[in-house]
Amino acid sequence: MNNVIIIRYSEIFLKGKNFGFFEKKLFDNIHEKISNFECDLIKSNKRFFIENYDIKNEKKLIEILGTIFGIHSISPAIKIESNIELISNYISTLNIKSKTFRVTVNRADKNFPISSIEFSKNLGAIILDNNKNISVDLHSPDTIVYVDIRETKFSYIYSKVINGLGGMPVGTSGSGLLLLSGGIDSPVAGYMMARRGMEINAIHFHSYPYTSESAKQKVIKLANIIKKFTGSFKLYVVSFTKIQENIHKNCSSSFMITLMRRIMFRIAEKIAKANNLQCIITGENLGQVASQTVESMTVTNAVIEDLPVFRPLISFDKDDISKIATKIGTFETSILPYEDCCTVFLPKHPVIKPSIDKCLKEEQKLDIMKLIDDALKDIEIIDI
Repeated sequence: MNNVIIIRYSEIFLKGKNFGFFEKKLFDNIHEKISNFECDLIKSNKRFFIENYDIKNEKKLIEILGTIFGIHSISPAIKIESNIELISNYISTLNIKSKTFRVTVNRADKNFPISSIEFSKNLGAIILDNNKNISVDLHSPDTIVYVDIRETKFSYIYSKVINGLGGMPVGTSGSGLLLLSGGIDSPVAGYMMARRGMEINAIHFHSYPYTSESAKQKVIKLANIIKKFTGSFKLYVVSFTKIQENIHKNCSSSFMITLMRRIMFRIAEKIAKANNLQCIITGENLGQVASQTVESMTVTNAVIEDLPVFRPLISFDKDDISKIATKIGTFETSILPYEDCCTVFLPKHPVIKPSIDKCLKEEQKLDIMKLIDDALKDIEIIDI
């Protein structure tokens, strides 16, 4: 008899002939995350088990598993030989502190010499004999004692089923470049794409001296927070000061944000393609601000030559985004009062329904290719 942690898969069960690829990636992701602990990660019957670990580390191991996409649920359990007497003896030691309980037996091993229903009744009777002021509730019990009798001739006894993050293992759905600002939305967008299995890198545009070093450090902090979900990645920091100054000096102020976004997308695509990244990701949310109307996003997309642009938050309410940001730990950092490069030159009356023709006319006032080339020469790459 020993302590184990059961790890159940999420939707990778639906992958048919490709199941093995997704299962191996999830196994590798878990193994990497828990590599600092002395323990064994074992694959058995479409589940993973962590065994031979120090019980003092169990809580920390479960916390780490709770940051890994592709896991459906987690249960700390007792592994015991599939023997009626041994299981019954262990059940007799349980101290159930709730008012009601139920025993649920899963007899995956059909050679086990007693039916699930009968064994559930027998084990329930043992619990009633050894716990005062407790009763059976088959429908809505406070505690469920699970006994999972597997084909391996071992059984697992547990009462906690901890929800995982679900989704797909990171690394199974390609790679993308996230436009990471210091706001609430973009870190959540990166999290959401990683949840679908995408490897994330990020790009940040800063405007020193109009924005402070604190603004840049805020973004680095956000990157390090989402890293625990996305895995390690590179953050490309691009100086946008000269570009903003040129737009501000030469172009209509109402087109300031639209032109900035179009140049940001051009730079992002160049960096993505140079690093074999397959898409661009933004935290845009339809109708939230002037640069996030259908028309604005259409003229921004128009500069992209080859890559798709993913907007995982496009239909989310702000409250929905804020709840996720709070859940993943980015919200408090995102609301720190440091300006990002878009708000420095914010016009009083930004155009909300720009046309491509008018944008092209404004861009003729700029030497865009030189501005982009100059910005690309001074990229800072930070390993997150």
